[in-house]
Amino acid sequence: MAELRVNPTRMELKKVQARYATARRGHKLLKDKRDELMKKFLDVVRENKELRERVECSLARVHGSFSIAAATVSPQMLKEALILPKKEGKLDVSYKNVMSVTVPVFNLQVLSEGGEDGYNYGMAFTSGELDAAARELNGILADLVKLAELEKTAQMLAEEIEKTRRRVNALEYIMMPRYLETIKTIKMKLEENERGNTTRLMKVKDMMLAAQQQSYTADAEE
Repeated sequence: MAELRVNPTRMELKKVQARYATARRGHKLLKDKRDELMKKFLDVVRENKELRERVECSLARVHGSFSIAAATVSPQMLKEALILPKKEGKLDVSYKNVMSVTVPVFNLQVLSEGGEDGYNYGMAFTSGELDAAARELNGILADLVKLAELEKTAQMLAEEIEKTRRRVNALEYIMMPRYLETIKTIKMKLEENERGNTTRLMKVKDMMLAAQQQSYTADAEE
């Protein structure tokens, strides 16, 4: 692991140690965020799975009813029966914050012209299977909107989890080891400098003692 290029001084040592402490705190916070995001993501995925299974069962029944209806009436009559919608809808989109991720919230407002049966055609020339399919579709409309909301939320949470995971790995396997290696190198160089200073001081002391001894000897001879 390559170390940072800094001067081996005590000031730089304190700076790198402070950076390392900040990186450790950030690493812990990001790990906690990642774990919480995973919990939220799994909750959304479980809810999405249950809702999707229910919607797919309903759509299968709708498809079966439409297939029977298409077999019993002419395509032109089926097209005329379904050409005009019975209801109009308005989809409002708001947003909420989930662990710093802004996810959408869909709210469907249905504006009906008549009843709540979900179809707008006469009964004389259509089959009961078409009525059943229209009612079934009308009943799962809110579930379809909720399913879209859950799908988008799961996608956005998954993207945020991946970003957080990369940041955690970058701190854990790149930045923090690099700071530790730099701290170790600076300490080694400072200790080496201290040993060198100590050695020089001892030599100077020995030289001073030798000079003082020579001076005493010369005074004694005189």
